[in-house]
Amino acid sequence: MTSTENVSERTSSWDPYARGCPSRDLLDQIGSKWAVLVLGELGRRGACRFTQLRQELEGISEKMLTQTLRTLERDGLLVRTVYPEAPIRVEYELKPLGQTLRGPLKALTEWSVQHIEDVVDAREAYDDRTRKR
Repeated sequence: MTSTENVSERTSSWDPYARGCPSRDLLDQIGSKWAVLVLGELGRRGACRFTQLRQELEGISEKMLTQTLRTLERDGLLVRTVYPEAPIRVEYELKPLGQTLRGPLKALTEWSVQHIEDVVDAREAYDDRTRKR
């Protein structure tokens, strides 16, 4: 079996709609609010320090940023580089696998900006209907 056939066989068995499939877990992780924003920021800026990310991502706690960065590093989407300086400098940067998410995340971000007014209108209409019940 060639490596292409092997990859094709493996990927055809993944189904994010099936309970317990690792691809569902991955979708949950990369689709989370903070992961999308961290990946987007690293895609825009390149390598960033923890404090830079925290400043740019208003509202994220240190704990949540740490958890998000660790999860993305574990999934092979970013790399954490420690520079042996005084004081120690740590930077986070997208790995090639993480770079492949730039296009889809940019499209999703652009869609949200283009359609937010429609969504806000729909939410208000829904809330008005449900209050009248």
